[in-house]
Amino acid sequence: MTRRFAGPPLFLTFALLFMAALSKPGSAGVFNPETLTLNNGMKVVMISNHRAPVVTHMVWYKVGAADEGPGETGIAHFLEHLMFKGTSRFKPGEFSKTLARHGGQENAFTSYDYTAYFQTVASDRLEMVMEMEADRMTGLILTEEIIAPERQVVLEERRSRVDNNPSSILREQTRAASYLNHPYRRPVIGWEHEIAGLDLKRILAFYKRWYAPNNAILVVAGDITMETLKPLAEKYYGSIPAANTPERIRPTEPPQKSARTVSLKDPRVRQARWSRSYLAPGQGTLKSPDESDDIYALEVLSEIISGGSSSRLYKSLVVDGKLAQSAGSYYSGDGFGPGRFGFYASPRPGIPFDQIEMAIDIEIAKILKDGVTEDELNRATTRMQDEAIYARDSQSGGARALGAALASGSTIDDVESWPERIGAVTLAGVQAAAQKVFIESNSVTALLQGLGKGEQQ
Repeated sequence: MTRRFAGPPLFLTFALLFMAALSKPGSAGVFNPETLTLNNGMKVVMISNHRAPVVTHMVWYKVGAADEGPGETGIAHFLEHLMFKGTSRFKPGEFSKTLARHGGQENAFTSYDYTAYFQTVASDRLEMVMEMEADRMTGLILTEEIIAPERQVVLEERRSRVDNNPSSILREQTRAASYLNHPYRRPVIGWEHEIAGLDLKRILAFYKRWYAPNNAILVVAGDITMETLKPLAEKYYGSIPAANTPERIRPTEPPQKSARTVSLKDPRVRQARWSRSYLAPGQGTLKSPDESDDIYALEVLSEIISGGSSSRLYKSLVVDGKLAQSAGSYYSGDGFGPGRFGFYASPRPGIPFDQIEMAIDIEIAKILKDGVTEDELNRATTRMQDEAIYARDSQSGGARALGAALASGSTIDDVESWPERIGAVTLAGVQAAAQKVFIESNSVTALLQGLGKGEQQ
């Protein structure tokens, strides 16, 4: 089994899954889940899909890297690793071995707002999985001898995925510059010196503070009915007492008064890259329901800017201008905190960053002044909805979209009403959202370059 930490790429993947797993406006809901809440406060969500006798079982904990305390960056991800170390009932590694013996697959991931564990298994093996997963919710056994070698595994993961990768180094530094006060500025995997200092006492305190049924969401998708799921959920998860889980208090961002530039030169870089991100609204930062209109408008705007070879940015920089080998944009606003809207481009050899920046600034200025066209709006929303028809067939797609949304502070209705909300985006709404976001003082520009011949200097 490969465990991985979920920094920005995975976080953005969930945002794409959220958008891709949706159907056309006018449909009766998106995933049409059934839900219940156990007596101990645990939320249970079920999505039926009887195409194959298989289920995906996911437990989402409403805790991630942004919930870590001072001096303990990486503890949420470290604990994710340690959750596979065993309990009094199941020895270390027994969970994974048992699942593999029954033909199942598993993984886990940590992001800023949640930590999730999932298994895909034949539907008649669901009870086995639920028994084991429920057991480690509060029954994990840890000692200094257990955590010491796993700490080295995490440190090596950081070295291989971040410290030995110039793109990851710059991404980490850019995120730190993007948020002045919010914990999204810290890396999910943690800073090396703080990972090294995470001891047994601190890890156990974090585990007991956050891992409880009333702070978890059970999502089961596939060949299952609520008639079957409910008694199993009550038997295995419902018997676990609720805990006094603390409120998730996140600091807010102060006004950002100066644009920032982060630059990295490294001989390992073979392809220069220019990028810029703007602080943007997020689901968790909305002050009123009306402000959510900006989130849907920004999703559509990103699709207009970079959705395919005929999009504005690709056509301007790659096809017509021949300035870049690739170009695009992204918007991440589905978290518990502030989001970001970003642009990026990889210049052709000999093209300086100044030309890339000027070309993108021109496209931004056009949007701010003239907005987008009705044809662009219609084509973008149609593409987003057409892709959803196929994505809806994915058994795990719905489980991931709903789990991520609920663990990040959104509701099932937010997910189910997405088609109608995206269909309600207007030309004026797109332009207004852009004018709120594309403010120079809210931006961080990142420059990645090598030192070889033909690279930026």
